[in-house]
Amino acid sequence: MSNLFELHRALFERAQQACRDRACWSPFPEMPGKYPNAEAAQVDGRSAFTAHLLAGRFELDQPGRVGELGEEVSPYTQEPLGIRYPQADVNTLFDVAEAAMPAWAAAPIETRIGVLLQVLDVIYREHLFEIVHAVMHTAGQSFNMAYAGSGVNALDRGIEALVYADQAMRAVTPSARWERRFGPTDVKLQKTYRLVPRGVAVCFACASFPTWNAWPSMMASLATGNPVIVKPHPATVLPMAITVRVFRRVLAEAGFDPNLVTLALDSMAEPLGQVLVKHAKTAIVDFTGSVRFGQWVERNAHPAIAYTETAGCNTVVLAGADDLDAALRSLATTLCMFSAQMCTSPQNIYVPRDGVDTPQGKVPFAEVAQRLAAAVDELTRDPKKASMILATIQSPQTLALLHQMNEAGATRGQVLLSPRAYVHPDFPKARTSTPLMLKVTPAERDLYAEERFGPISFVIECENADDALTRATMDARTAGGLTAFLYATDEAFIAQAEAAYARAGAQLTTNLTGAMPLNFAAAYSDYHVTGLNPAGNATLTNLSFVAGRFGVVQSRRPVVA
Repeated sequence: MSNLFELHRALFERAQQACRDRACWSPFPEMPGKYPNAEAAQVDGRSAFTAHLLAGRFELDQPGRVGELGEEVSPYTQEPLGIRYPQADVNTLFDVAEAAMPAWAAAPIETRIGVLLQVLDVIYREHLFEIVHAVMHTAGQSFNMAYAGSGVNALDRGIEALVYADQAMRAVTPSARWERRFGPTDVKLQKTYRLVPRGVAVCFACASFPTWNAWPSMMASLATGNPVIVKPHPATVLPMAITVRVFRRVLAEAGFDPNLVTLALDSMAEPLGQVLVKHAKTAIVDFTGSVRFGQWVERNAHPAIAYTETAGCNTVVLAGADDLDAALRSLATTLCMFSAQMCTSPQNIYVPRDGVDTPQGKVPFAEVAQRLAAAVDELTRDPKKASMILATIQSPQTLALLHQMNEAGATRGQVLLSPRAYVHPDFPKARTSTPLMLKVTPAERDLYAEERFGPISFVIECENADDALTRATMDARTAGGLTAFLYATDEAFIAQAEAAYARAGAQLTTNLTGAMPLNFAAAYSDYHVTGLNPAGNATLTNLSFVAGRFGVVQSRRPVVA
């Protein structure tokens, strides 16, 4: 079993270095066309996905089966996938997880890390494009985004979690000899420090990015000795079902109980989330998803420890730009990326009433708003171009929200862009929409002071740059903010903004233009979520993300002469 770590040692040591110096690195090709033997691998992945559809049943040899569930609908075809998955008795899953834990927890750190690196390697070599198609037809991402965001970048985040788990565990010395004089007596003790896993972890996978948060969460729990019960969103089961099956296979091949990883299913009509969170044997909860349920988890998980990432009002302050068109193009691209169905997508764009500073002088607020809307329209006017950047709308509820906000904006502000369906060139029945953009004032704060999930943005007229910054950072503090974006030319104002956003707990990007999406998060380099505002309490990835998943229990006894 230790041979698995030796097999992946070079990669792991390189990942450790990347986490130390935080420079750009990944062991995986950034584009699907650069994958080894890409054409054949993509054909095989598509065939594997199609085989799931044809089979109609997903085989998973885990205990406690009580029935079948399956209600996924492809956002691209708007037809049911037709796959039925085994539903298991919850109490049985907890029982087998607990039974599997002692041998796993007793294994050396290197053994556990080696097995988990092997899991990621098997996913990459054998199942990556199968998962890419599964993500496409459940979450609705484009092929390229599913490969990059839900494939190789999620694998990177998994490796990153292993690096921090290893670091946290190795910070505890296994034993120590302690001596001290008490009066006339020398006391000599031999002390032993044992790492004890907290217990069964429940990992919730979200609907729009099921693997990106789940894989590092699973790695963090398993590396520190805890079994994991995976609870996928009912709309995106297949990517996580494939994941669980790979974990179980590799664990068994390494000589461990595969029940260290199991799958717990529910339906939209009969959700299981609260049952899992409040179960007496739940020790850890990883949750990514809605603000409402995430806040419930944070309030109710005790005595389990909870790691959450929900959502927030990600903000933009547009005060000045050396090249305003370049800034607006970058902002427009990020507003459109996967139809803003990412937790890092910007929503509230604050602009001073007297305009934006440029080398040519002030550009008035109304003109800035119109030029931003025109930049978004340019990206989405052609269906072929739109399909690559917008992809699909994952949930019908998002379409309903778009129409609701469009109606509200028409009566209480100005509609800069109305949402409309576009015909996807490859999937004519796809659920699609172009973005909605509204121009409002702070009087309409009730419209924008919470996350409006999907391609919805607000251009908000403020008194001046200071007012814009105050309002933007208030959004982060009160509603939560994962990311923030600033365009400014005054260095004193930039310094002021950096300090204000730091206090608000939002990661800030300043004056970025060009090919890179503004909200791109690089594994091994960018921290994702600060835990300092209502957008979530956990960071991908740092020591606090793993250190609470185990405790240190010591024993001591006198040294025998």
